[in-house]
Order: sequence, then structure tokens, then C-alpha cells
Amino acid sequence: MEQLQTFMPFILMFVVVYFLMIRPQQKRAKLEKQFEKDLKVGDKIITKSGIHGKVVDLADDTTVIETMAGKLKLERSAISLELSQKLNKANAK
Repeated sequence: MEQLQTFMPFILMFVVVYFLMIRPQQKRAKLEKQFEKDLKVGDKIITKSGIHGKVVDLADDTTVIETMAGKLKLERSAISLELSQKLNKANAK
């Protein structure tokens, strides 16, 4: 019984860390993967580096976007979920 009481704070700390840090990160990663998968031609996006563009071509891991300066080929993972969602909400209003 004393061993359980000794390890109880560590167990409790792990549970708290899991629910406050690990689980939200897993949920966010799942949302980003789904967002990358759901991209389609014509979507307006913003990259993580702040480049605004419109999707003109999609491949397995890459996408081609059209910007005011021309066309760019990017990895799908370079597209920002939050910034793109904010852009599309602002345009929907």
C-alpha cells in the first residue's frame, strides 16, 4: 500500500500531462492531416510562412499554388490550417 502512495503523485502527474499536452497535440495533428487530405483545386490558402495563394494543382504530397508573383510548388504540410481557416471565414462574410 505504501508503494502505491509513493507512486500516486507520479501517476497523477502523468495523467494531467496526457490530458493537457499530449492528447490536444494528437487531436491537432489529426485535424491537420484531414485538412491536407481535403484540399481541393480552387481553395484559397495561406502557408505557414505567410504566402497567400490559390490551389491550382494537387499531387500526393505536394500542391501547386498560384500567387500574385506566379506559381509555387509546395509540400502540403507547409499549408497552415489556422491561417487558411481564418482567411476562408473572413472571405465568407
